[in-house]
Amino acid sequence: MNYREDKSYRKWILAALLTAAGVLLSPLFSFPLGVTRAFPLQHMINIFLAVLCGSRYSTSAAFCTSVIRNLLGTGSLLAFPGSMVGAFLSGFLYSRLHALWAAVLGEFVGTSLIGGLLSYPIAALFMGSSKGALFYVSLFSISCGAGCVIAYVVLKSARLIQTEFIKTK
Repeated sequence: MNYREDKSYRKWILAALLTAAGVLLSPLFSFPLGVTRAFPLQHMINIFLAVLCGSRYSTSAAFCTSVIRNLLGTGSLLAFPGSMVGAFLSGFLYSRLHALWAAVLGEFVGTSLIGGLLSYPIAALFMGSSKGALFYVSLFSISCGAGCVIAYVVLKSARLIQTEFIKTK
């Protein structure tokens, strides 16, 4: 096995571990929000994976987390557009700009605006909801905003600690 394959396996393992963490911790750190539930840790995990591994891994983990939560009855169909678009855009922007703020912005715009707008037809067709599209944008903004703040603080703190550790050596 060469170094590139080993690195890829490590990224998939991290994505799988964070998927499991997202599934296991979501009931503990979620709150009801209209017709859906807010899972801020999912957005935090999306940003972690986007920054540490890339958009392929963050999007795959978001999909797997949504599937598992739906199978367990702890999620809704809105988890798919709500998490996957944000995870992809977060990783995409981070890969282009190499800045934490870009990953956070990608998660927020992808989940809140684009994911919220994509959720409207899903909720209308499959869930019988008569709420307008901006309703989902506002709901997703609250959940995603909380997750984005947590991810930014944790990753920025880790970077500061790493920088201080390197300076003291």
